[in-house]
Formats: sequence, structure tokens, C-alpha cells
Amino acid sequence: MTVISAILNRPTSALQRCQLTYLQRGAIDIDVAMHQHAQYAATLRQCGVNVELLECNQHFPDGVFVEDTAVVLDEVAVICSMGSASRRGESDAIGDSVTRWRSDVRWIKLPAQLEGGDVLRVGRTLFVGESPRTNRAGIAALAAIVEPCGYQVQRVRVHGCLHLKTGVTALDDDTFLCNRDWIDESAFANHRRIAVDPREPWSANVLRVGERLIVNEAHPRMADRLDAMGYDCQRVDISEFGKAEAGLTCLSLLLVTSS
Repeated sequence: MTVISAILNRPTSALQRCQLTYLQRGAIDIDVAMHQHAQYAATLRQCGVNVELLECNQHFPDGVFVEDTAVVLDEVAVICSMGSASRRGESDAIGDSVTRWRSDVRWIKLPAQLEGGDVLRVGRTLFVGESPRTNRAGIAALAAIVEPCGYQVQRVRVHGCLHLKTGVTALDDDTFLCNRDWIDESAFANHRRIAVDPREPWSANVLRVGERLIVNEAHPRMADRLDAMGYDCQRVDISEFGKAEAGLTCLSLLLVTSS
């Protein structure tokens, strides 16, 4: 039996010192953030996900955003080198956790830079953003690890947002939700593409869990449109994490296991 599991890391007051690139700093209510994180975890459980909640990297301002630290595939886990120098210490603790789920764990080494928020897996293809946090050497290092396992790596230029998955995520194996102003859409030319509403530029980030989509409550137009298209959507409020330039995918590291 196939089981979807998720690694989460509890937020702390250090989140108020998070890195920002595209947004002005605003006050983050940590109590609200803690509640929203708990609701996010509860929504994952409602979708049938086995949630492992960690309490590590507590002094790292961005430690709650576990997606960036690793790429976990069926055959291998890749621990990321992180494009942000201040976040590189996060990988050790997450790497220790991942070893409980995968026996084959590889590490990307500097000067190759890779963050998991730039890796979008669809089937046996990994779309990888060349972004402010992931460089060509990081993409090449990832390809060297995963291509022998039968994966194809497709580079995507990112030019208006922090990570690839800020600007595009997959609704299903052939449909992508895109902010065309933030990514090079030509990488997805052979697939169906849905453009975000320009009034909701951050709405391209949705979290696909099996046959369901977890969508951000802050983007009602996009959520209503996905409902009308027949997708099974679960709305979640992550407003405090949005102040940290984060989306739904940032808060978990999904992996598939067998029971």
C-alpha cells in the first residue's frame, strides 16, 4: 500500500527575522502562525497524509520552510546545499530525519547551489528552476544523481520570484498553474497551462496531495476557478507565512512510502 508522508518543522518566534527578497517586512504574529501551521498539518492529515512534526533548527528564522532542504524521490533523497548562506545549517537536521525514510541519501556540495523549492516533480520529470537560490551547477549536480534512476531534469529560468514553485505548480500530471511573469513558460510548452489571475500573482503555488489540491485561502479567485474546473480543493489560511514570501509547498517535505 502506498502512503504519502510529510515532514514538517514547527515554527518559532525566529520567523520574524526571516529573509525577504520581494516583499517589505511586516509584523508576523507568531501565535497566529503557530495556529495556522497546526491547521496546515491537520489539513494534510485529512487528506490521508502521515505527518511527522519536527522541532529542529529552532534558531533558524526560515527553519519552518523544510521544502528547501531536500528533494526526496522514491529511490533516493538529495539533501540540498542551499543558495542562502544563512540557511545552510538547516540541512544537517533534516538530513538526519530523511535517513529514517530513505537508505540512499546524497548531498549536493558547494559551489553547486540547490533548494527544494526550485524542484517540481511530475512523474519522472524534475523541472528545476534556475533562480536566485539554485544555480546551473546545482541543477547539474542534481541531474547527475537522479538521471541514473530514470528521471529527466528540465531547467526552467525563474526571473521574477524566489523559487520555481512560487511561479508554477502542477495541478495534475499534464496541467500546470503558472504566473507567466515570473517563469519561462516555454519549458512547459508540451503541457496544458493555466494562467493565474493577475490580481492574485502568488496563487500559482498550490500543494498537490494525491487527487486533492490544498490552496491558499488568500487567493479566492483562483480557488473558485479550480473548484469550477472539477478539482478537489482544500482551503488553508497561511497569511502569516505569506509575509515571509512563503507558499503552501514551502511548509512540508512530501514523500511516498509503502506500508
